[in-house]
Amino acid sequence: MRIAENSFKEIMTIPNLLSCLRLAVIVPLVKFIIEENYIWAGAMLLISAVSDMFDGMIARRFNQVTQLGKLLDPIADKLTLIAVVVSLSVVDRAVLCFAAALFIKEMLMLIGGYIMLKAGVRPPASKWYGKTSTVIFYVSVAVIVLLRAIWGILNYTLSIVLFSITTAAMLFSLIMYSRYFFEMVRKRKEELNSSTDTVPEEL
Repeated sequence: MRIAENSFKEIMTIPNLLSCLRLAVIVPLVKFIIEENYIWAGAMLLISAVSDMFDGMIARRFNQVTQLGKLLDPIADKLTLIAVVVSLSVVDRAVLCFAAALFIKEMLMLIGGYIMLKAGVRPPASKWYGKTSTVIFYVSVAVIVLLRAIWGILNYTLSIVLFSITTAAMLFSLIMYSRYFFEMVRKRKEELNSSTDTVPEEL
């Protein structure tokens, strides 16, 4: 009973609940963007951005970092990002190139994560460069959405510039994660080789 209670407390932390909230607002966020209801889309985006900002801060400040949280946080980030880009590309064709770049980047990240797991290396929690690219993404989308919601401005040039900056930040994040990936896999192979070398031969 005590073990189950402790497990429940570890799962039901405020950071994990905030990550679940970000997952929950994805559907209405997509709905409002496709319907071009940018006021409510902006509200959903604000909820997602604020919860994303505070979940990590609370987890570190109150020692509520959990393995589930390390999994939920990047999943919520990726799903929100993909959902917003896909729904915006339905409304604005200028976003299609960014959507393609995002798809390639996320596929490479998934493949890298799978290889790490196969090699016995736990994929890392979000790094600063990953979080930075996420913040740039939120700012870019927020600017586009707010311009349409408040002033009714649709500027294709601005959209391309903002998403180009976001794409550059994501490519930088991909490069940094790739370096981390190769380093961790290399260390894991060295550990396996050294452990094999130290095993005494049978007589």
